[in-house]
Amino acid sequence: MPEYALRVDPVRPGDGPEAELRSLLRWLKEDEALGRDVRAVIGSDSPPPPSAPDTTAPATPMGSPGFDVLQLAVGSGLSAASLVFSVLQWQASRRRAPSLTVTRGVYEVRLTGEAAEDPEVLRRIVAALEPVRPQDGDDDGAS
Repeated sequence: MPEYALRVDPVRPGDGPEAELRSLLRWLKEDEALGRDVRAVIGSDSPPPPSAPDTTAPATPMGSPGFDVLQLAVGSGLSAASLVFSVLQWQASRRRAPSLTVTRGVYEVRLTGEAAEDPEVLRRIVAALEPVRPQDGDDDGAS
């Protein structure tokens, strides 16, 4: 099952990405083209905050540095193109479309509203994010 990590840049300075990630997650869950082929969790890639000097309690409320990543596990029947298309539709639906960084393994691409307007850019993005599939006729490698 291919896995992706999505990070949204804040729309305005000082805004955290959590609200945008929750909006994107709702969008992906409601997208009929994706169906049930996507499992998602909003989490944090940030290290936990340091404790206050005289206590074991975290220095931030609720002990969380905030949510900054949407982790997706995508079924084998769903293409990267379907996921990218849905994300670009979400961006287009926003009043101020935030840019989004999508990571799969060692590959990382940035999606912007402008990317949707250039077919060659879209082709390269999808190619970078598409999982490598065995070639037709390939089996376990035994002859």
